[in-house]
Amino acid sequence: MKTLFKNGIIIDGTGEGQRLGDVLIQDDRVVAVGGVIDAVADETIDISGCIIAPGLIDAHSHNDFFYNHPDAEKFFKPFIEQGITTQITGNCSFSPFGVDQDSPYGGISGGLFKNLDPCSFADFKERAKGRLYVNMAPLIGQGTVRTGISGFNPDPLTPEQIAQELEHVREAMEGGAFGGSFGFMYEPDRYAKKDEILAFAKEIAKYDGIITVHPRACSIVSADYPLLTKKSHLEMGLDEVVDIMEQSGARMEYSHLIFTGARSWKLLDKMLDTFYDARAKGGRIAYDNYAFHYGASIITVVFPEWYAALSKEEAAKRSNRLKLEMTILMYRKVLGIDWEDMVVAYISDDHPEYEGKTVLQLAQEAGVKPIDMYLKLVEESDRQGSIYLGKYYNDEIVRRLMEDDLSIFMTDAWVEEKGLQNIAAFQTFPQFFALAKKYNIPAEKIVRKMTGATVDRYGIKERGYLKPGYKADLTILDPEKIKVDESKPDAKPEGIVHVYINGQAVLKDSQYLGGTFGRVLLKDGTEV
Repeated sequence: MKTLFKNGIIIDGTGEGQRLGDVLIQDDRVVAVGGVIDAVADETIDISGCIIAPGLIDAHSHNDFFYNHPDAEKFFKPFIEQGITTQITGNCSFSPFGVDQDSPYGGISGGLFKNLDPCSFADFKERAKGRLYVNMAPLIGQGTVRTGISGFNPDPLTPEQIAQELEHVREAMEGGAFGGSFGFMYEPDRYAKKDEILAFAKEIAKYDGIITVHPRACSIVSADYPLLTKKSHLEMGLDEVVDIMEQSGARMEYSHLIFTGARSWKLLDKMLDTFYDARAKGGRIAYDNYAFHYGASIITVVFPEWYAALSKEEAAKRSNRLKLEMTILMYRKVLGIDWEDMVVAYISDDHPEYEGKTVLQLAQEAGVKPIDMYLKLVEESDRQGSIYLGKYYNDEIVRRLMEDDLSIFMTDAWVEEKGLQNIAAFQTFPQFFALAKKYNIPAEKIVRKMTGATVDRYGIKERGYLKPGYKADLTILDPEKIKVDESKPDAKPEGIVHVYINGQAVLKDSQYLGGTFGRVLLKDGTEV
């Protein structure tokens, strides 16, 4: 099947300037790009006024945990509707593979995702075949592997257990995985000691794999470092990533560079300086980032572990309650985050009325102090509630990161089964285009960060560029019609016109068609 796209604004993923012309695809390959193409085609589509680009790539995703759900399509549709054709999966130490079939722990990942079918990488490839709505470039999650070996046990792994962990790494890397991931804020990854961390990283480095890292801290202070330190906790988290890179020789991707809380915003220049200093010394490190000022978090984000460990009787004591209130107040003041920055996403099936409201709003409606409402939400959700936390960025930080040469773009979002949806799962990439227009950033620079720069960083072959012979993943958008509605998190964005995955139309004339045309991409350039 030949499809000819006529009169488009070609942005090819290289970052070079736009040009007018045609693009011809046949089956799952690009045949010709640019100029006037006179060819007999099965279908000719006029895309005058529209940008035609390589299929957009989400550099940080967790959608690999949903490919085998009975209702899998609903988890992928919003990403296709924002122009995404490929997702880098297995981030933050979570992957659906890297677990022995007979593991008693089942590969539960950090409390965020339930692994429905824990397995080896070879089995994942076989099970995913013909079931993917988008392409996936997989990483192996260290936290998932560790969970399969010892559950959430905080004890250090023995040398024998580390050797077992590395067997899973080798199986994945030799099978075509692009690398691995750490998630130092999550159980059980947060318990890994330096010997285990370096062993994992060095094994990935043997295959020239990349490692993505959710750092230990994303704010000026956190619960993962001592309160009094010479550097901010945000800087210490990046220093740890640089240290792992230097000691292991692995390529590193710092996941979702954010600055949680207004008091963290002043650290932007210091963080960027650290990236560039590391690269000047030969280090291979960069980062990815969001488009919105807020992101998904857990209800216990400011709930201290010492209080969580108390019995109900101890927790009710006035001395402990006062200590709790002072601790949370300190976190809020030091971070620069307050109750109006916490929007409830989901507490329980019994309380849909909480969703979409801030902790402050709910406290005012109930006539109680915000701290009391917050503790009520923690209790009613059995400490499992989810929120959207504000003040990750401000306008200036978003603009600076969008313009910076080391950034690529991602969603780090998934469709929730219940509760308020995360806008990032529905509207992130169109938001980047809208902001580019606002900040006068050339569209070709934005497209590059979503395509060519991402495949270069991860080593994905035959995608990310509009070139003859490359795979026919295409995103066609109308730059004058791009529109995002932040008041409706799950709204379908406007302006995405056509999306093709491996030569198949999955969105046409802005109407979702669907179809499982995605493939598991492998590091050697093959796919399944």
